[in-house]
Amino acid sequence: MYQGSCLCGVIKVELLGPITSIIHCHCSLCRKSSGTAYATNGFINTHEFKVIDPQNKLTYYAFKPGKHRHFCSVCASPIFSSNSDNPSKLRIRLGILDSEITQRPLSHNFVSSKADWDELDAALPRFDSFEPSRRG
Repeated sequence: MYQGSCLCGVIKVELLGPITSIIHCHCSLCRKSSGTAYATNGFINTHEFKVIDPQNKLTYYAFKPGKHRHFCSVCASPIFSSNSDNPSKLRIRLGILDSEITQRPLSHNFVSSKADWDELDAALPRFDSFEPSRRG
């Protein structure tokens, strides 16, 4: 089981299943949403994810129809993203987790959109779009 929380601790999360397809995403949307060079995201099963939010502070931004970025309304920590095209999966920001993560990133994605000051120093495969296993 994985556990995590937002920066202020108002929202806590529990994940009972695995994290899959972990990637470092360099797209402009992830850079702007995270305020960093890239966001490290992984997919989780919706039914294995629990949000503990006793003060009702989880909110979202609909950046495209059916696509929501959920975050804490107090500290603005990104928690997860949802997509109505695939309601059985969520995309979680790994930085929200406090538990040790056993899975590892597969690749750097959208590298053609990366911040010009980022050197991509990790020895991972690099793709201009999604990793090959997610295409199609």
